[in-house]
Amino acid sequence: MKFDDEANALKERVVSIEDVELEQALKNFKSSVHAWSDAAYSRPRGIAKEVRQRSWRLALGWALGCALVAGSVSGGLLGRHHRAEAARIAAAQRAAERQKQLREQQARAQVSDEALLADVDSDVSRQVPSAMEPLAQMMDETK
Repeated sequence: MKFDDEANALKERVVSIEDVELEQALKNFKSSVHAWSDAAYSRPRGIAKEVRQRSWRLALGWALGCALVAGSVSGGLLGRHHRAEAARIAAAQRAAERQKQLREQQARAQVSDEALLADVDSDVSRQVPSAMEPLAQMMDETK
């Protein structure tokens, strides 16, 4: 039994030595984790500022791009409207000129019609027929 007691005592010493080594290893691990954590929390953080600056630049780029597209489209639409308006004005002027020419032609036709009617009227309204005109002239001389 003495042998068993000595073996048990030896086992207890070995276990206690292993426990002490394990405990020491765990303490070292704990202190290194705490040191790493303190270093990680205390170091300066530059990523958030850089992301904010990039997002601002990105938003500004998109805004300027959208403004450029909107300006191009509105400029094109304005030019198209201007050309359409100029074409409408030119068409109205051509129509006015055509109406003016038509009125002038109608006035000339009316004048020529009136002149023709006046000639016919003078020919028809003779006091003496053309065959008796020499006699009519003689009678005017006698008076």
